[in-house]
Amino acid sequence: MSVGGQRAGGEVAPRPAARHPHPGHREHSTHTDEKSTMADITAADIRKLRELTGAGMSDVKKALVDHDGDFEKAKAWLREKGKAQVAKRAARSAANGLVESYLHRSDPQLPPTLGVLVELRCETDFVAKTEDFKQLARDLAQHIAAADPLYVSADQVPNEVLEAERRIYEAAAREEGKPEPAIAKIVDGRVNGYLKASVLLDQPWVKDGKVTIGSLLDRAGASLGEKIEVGRFSRFNIRQA
Repeated sequence: MSVGGQRAGGEVAPRPAARHPHPGHREHSTHTDEKSTMADITAADIRKLRELTGAGMSDVKKALVDHDGDFEKAKAWLREKGKAQVAKRAARSAANGLVESYLHRSDPQLPPTLGVLVELRCETDFVAKTEDFKQLARDLAQHIAAADPLYVSADQVPNEVLEAERRIYEAAAREEGKPEPAIAKIVDGRVNGYLKASVLLDQPWVKDGKVTIGSLLDRAGASLGEKIEVGRFSRFNIRQA
């Protein structure tokens, strides 16, 4: 017989062993929480986030789960990750790719009068063979046909061209009677407009004016996991010859 935790004869009864949670208990709880978070994430959220960031499916799901389904926080995280990946890819060599062509007919009964050749580059022949990469090249060729850029990037614009444009805009601003202190700012704005119209990477995409061609290439690079760049292009127009 035991009384007050002691056995008869004064011997102290041993305390029952402490009960510890099952080793997998904590992991089970975490897994359950993650399943609960995933259940709150819709396919529409995943699709929209992929479209906005160009990130892969696994990265999008991870971003949403890690940020408890907060769409804006997940988007910001993916964009920062994308910038870091773009910076890393920039130092890599894009030694593969393809040349895409596009011919435009103003009348189906007549031969084409406008044509484009564009060199789209990537790092591996594996990516060059993917349908996404081929479609990007087709989209770029059609964009060049419609938007008529003169240069791939702003650093290709000769300084003498920019200086000539500046002189033209400055003279025009004075003829318009603009106040002298405002002329420099006006000229800068018009030069930026010239670059936006003339430089392929700075042009708004003809299929989606909210996206520049530069951003389109960054998205493709994030999605395909490689450096994607336009090497060069040529545009031929019989009517401008």
